[in-house]
Amino acid sequence: MSKMFNFFKLSTQRKIIKAICDFDTIIIHRHQRPDPDAYGSQMGLANIIKESFPNKKVYCVGKQYQSFDWLGTTDEIDDDVYKNALVIVVDTANQPRVDDDRYTQGKMMIKIDHHPNDDQFGDIMWVEPEASSTSELIYDLFESSKKLKINANAGRLLYAGIIGDTGRFKYPSTSSNTFRVASELAKLDFSTSEVNTIESSIDLPMARLSAYVYENLSITDSGAAYIVLSDEVLEPFNLGNERTSAVVPLPGNINQVTAWAIFIQKEDGTYKISLRSKGPAINELAKEFGGGGHDLASGAAAKDEDEIKSVISKLDELVASYKGE
Repeated sequence: MSKMFNFFKLSTQRKIIKAICDFDTIIIHRHQRPDPDAYGSQMGLANIIKESFPNKKVYCVGKQYQSFDWLGTTDEIDDDVYKNALVIVVDTANQPRVDDDRYTQGKMMIKIDHHPNDDQFGDIMWVEPEASSTSELIYDLFESSKKLKINANAGRLLYAGIIGDTGRFKYPSTSSNTFRVASELAKLDFSTSEVNTIESSIDLPMARLSAYVYENLSITDSGAAYIVLSDEVLEPFNLGNERTSAVVPLPGNINQVTAWAIFIQKEDGTYKISLRSKGPAINELAKEFGGGGHDLASGAAAKDEDEIKSVISKLDELVASYKGE
């Protein structure tokens, strides 16, 4: 890490700490259709602030998903609460993905994220695309100030976020700092094995959907894989769209797969696209279809079957080019 970057990071962290100290009401947002890092960073930060400043009013907002009840539940607040409040948006690359569009109604806004900073918003932005997760950044923020305190539940939440976004420390974004932070969190009074077990466990409907994905996954000669999960396909599993994210990593377990796309139909008939890769960067492809993200993990959207075919064709070409075919 360069001295200039380190200075900028410390300066930004100080500004964030000062803002947290200055405001009596703090509202924390995260992205729609959340994953463990979205929940972990949002609620982990809330727990740290509450532990450090018991008199402050701290809220976590956004749609609650039953599958994440074990991490905590969000708050329902009136619009008036935003008056003179500090809003912190975590783990959200672009504004259309912020869950609860009242995030602009506070007096001040802070963005903390680890996705590419293509959509720059907020009065203060702390974005590190090289970080494994936003949960890792929240722990770094805690370490940067003696004014902040951490408790066991905050540690549990941040650890859950880190292992979620690193695939249990499997993905390339895992760094020596990631392991250091996880080690420090493990010293707190919670069970890391319990968190790992919960995140790894699936129920019978999810097991059957996983089997369906493996059985019906299409793999091109180049090593590009894809599957379309339409409403008709998903209906018998009774899962709900918010739970289908658990199958996104599955194709990566197959040796012959280099990059893959999973298309999940939404209520309006369009498709959410989850793009993943073991090598070739896929974020530029995601941008072509209204999305974006990391080099090896991105999201996009397809409005119909023609766009699905286009994404598959471009992904196939991308993988072939990467392999020099």
